[in-house]
Amino acid sequence: MTKTLAALFFYARFLVPFSTIGLHKRWRANPAPRYDFSGQRWLVTGASGGIGEAIALGALRAGAHVYALARDPRKLAELNRKAGAAAERLHCVQVDLASLSSVPTIVRSCLGIDVLVHNVGIMQHDYETNEFGLERSFATNVLVPFALTQALRDSGALQRDSLILSMSSGGALGAKLDVERLAAGSAADYDGFMAYAQHKRAQIELTRAWNAQAWARAYVMHPGWVDTAGVQTSLPLFRRVLKRFLRSAQQGADIALWLAATQPAIQPEPQFWLDRQPDPIHAFNFTRSGNNSAQLIDYLSAQLKRYECG
Repeated sequence: MTKTLAALFFYARFLVPFSTIGLHKRWRANPAPRYDFSGQRWLVTGASGGIGEAIALGALRAGAHVYALARDPRKLAELNRKAGAAAERLHCVQVDLASLSSVPTIVRSCLGIDVLVHNVGIMQHDYETNEFGLERSFATNVLVPFALTQALRDSGALQRDSLILSMSSGGALGAKLDVERLAAGSAADYDGFMAYAQHKRAQIELTRAWNAQAWARAYVMHPGWVDTAGVQTSLPLFRRVLKRFLRSAQQGADIALWLAATQPAIQPEPQFWLDRQPDPIHAFNFTRSGNNSAQLIDYLSAQLKRYECG
């Protein structure tokens, strides 16, 4: 099957559950409670736009203190403006979330964290590297979130009763985990679409590992198909064809707010949370044959040790 046919099959398979069609059906079956996060401290990565901004504003409006992490100071200033009177509980931290050097800055900026939201995620078609020569999307989507979670745990800012919410993607359902392919070593080895799917599959396995090791209570979720700036730039044809079915950023953010409010029981097998309900982490049999979470942790830990960040 060619990549084009495989993509068409994938999009057709998930059109209903990932679009606004599925959202309204499932929300009717499970209405949201009134969100009240008074007294909680949230840390949200990629908080200056799209789903991350909607999560940050939703948590603020429900009473939380929010550490909002992003790279663009102008967008962070706009987030501060949108927060209105709640801006007194908003703490903007300007960092490059592709940079391992940002982790100590973040940890120093934060007190105890009740809810850690790994929201930032990028899909790049062109090969780029960070300050250590690591492929940029791998660093942003997987390695820096792993390093940040570990550093927050080691500092005591993240406790066993804290929550880790990882914003994955339905794209994870189209990939099995292959740790040797998580970080392309050159432009010749790089496929942005497949790299993104791999990274989102890795988030599922990290959730499994964090729960097994009792680092905190971890959930992995996905927002469905949301009309974000990333979709507009990375998947323009997809957006043009399916725009009428795409969700808003606020609709995509709801699953993070709902999980933090309801905290459903943690299961041994990770559940892929969408529209306030759990879905299986495998939709196709071939994704079951990938590496396991222990191999992923070993690989990421070795990367941090290599760059003296762990």
